[in-house]
Amino acid sequence: MGLADTFERIVDSLPEDWTDLELDLRIADESRYVETALYLATCNARPYSHHDWHWRLLVAHNFGHAAAPQAVHAALRLLDEAGVEGEMALRETRSGRVEVTQMWGRPQSVREELRRLRAQ
Repeated sequence: MGLADTFERIVDSLPEDWTDLELDLRIADESRYVETALYLATCNARPYSHHDWHWRLLVAHNFGHAAAPQAVHAALRLLDEAGVEGEMALRETRSGRVEVTQMWGRPQSVREELRRLRAQ
């Protein structure tokens, strides 16, 4: 199973109210580290300096300071297409958190749009 399929399976197993998750990624062939880093730059993966795993992937569901699931999936699919093999481990997941948005001075249309987006 490829990295993109593994990621999709992990995301599908999460509850509806998940807000963010952290994954570790390790590639099988370390000679392809630089090539892999180029693909993972699109989802802002954090490299480890002295660790058994190579990257930490931070993923946000609807809000937050992390990559969107679609961006992570696309980067992992590019790795699969390039023939980069590896493994992922789910390290942490958080759910039930709520975005805090300052609404003072915003028009009613913005407030209604944010309320509609958060209701999904």
